[in-house]
Amino acid sequence: MGNPLQTTLKSAVTFTGTGLHTGKLVRVTVHPASAEYGVWFERTDITDRDPMVPARWDAVSNTELNTRISNADGVTVATIEHLMAALAGCGVHNALVKIDGPEVPLLDGSSAPFVSQILARGVRELDAPVRSIRVLKPVAVTRGEATATLVPSDELEIDFEIDFADQVIGQQSKHLNMANGAFVRELCDSRTFCRKADIDTMRARGLIMGGSVTSAVVVEDNEVVTPGGMRHSDEPVRHKMLDALGDLSLAGAPIMGRYVGYRAGHAMTNLLLRELFADPTNYELIECDTAMSARLPGAGVKRTDSAPLAAVA
Repeated sequence: MGNPLQTTLKSAVTFTGTGLHTGKLVRVTVHPASAEYGVWFERTDITDRDPMVPARWDAVSNTELNTRISNADGVTVATIEHLMAALAGCGVHNALVKIDGPEVPLLDGSSAPFVSQILARGVRELDAPVRSIRVLKPVAVTRGEATATLVPSDELEIDFEIDFADQVIGQQSKHLNMANGAFVRELCDSRTFCRKADIDTMRARGLIMGGSVTSAVVVEDNEVVTPGGMRHSDEPVRHKMLDALGDLSLAGAPIMGRYVGYRAGHAMTNLLLRELFADPTNYELIECDTAMSARLPGAGVKRTDSAPLAAVA
């Protein structure tokens, strides 16, 4: 029996919804792709320029409140992190994402709708081995009070700590080994969050035009104003970990290392990847054997794992 193989979706899956920042209705279809393809976005509404944008760390062009990627012709796709986390967390290595607008829809503010439908389609193996990026020595970046670090580990681990003045959020920390479906079970239904007071300010700047209290955890005066409250008592830090997995997946292959984030976000994770790849002695690209592959995100995930997500998908 040979080493584990790369995967893609068994069949295409479509999502329709509103973009968080643009407020525009958009349709996204995730298609199967061949081995070694990676993940690419195709802007189907673009006809006068190159519509293809790689989901890769060095294509990231903006990290304010979301992760946006661009190509050399200036074609962009924004808010890709929740879909990228879903693909990584379900163990999908290759996909072509066709989108008819500039931003991936927010849906319920989490990755759960993506995960539920990806697992319902299932994945199939391709004729190429799985490769992983193994972190060989510590790499760190700091910006103000925020820090992000990658250190060697035999699996992908995520440690995250947040600290907000709002009492309803406050200081939260969590550690997860991302193998064995941990993303699907523990993180994927956790939604983005914000202060109600910040919504008007951001909208005045042309941001979060499509956001609402049903597509995010919104807090005001130390209360959660989103109907139904939080899905987890520590939903905010879980969502930060979700974002981190999505942003780390832009490395182009699963990472074997321990990510430690303190008050970090999209910008810090992208800076960390740039620091990692700036020195070839920081990492090595390895072909995964069965034991290594079993420790990657998405390993062992089953369709039945998505059953609890039905209520939020």
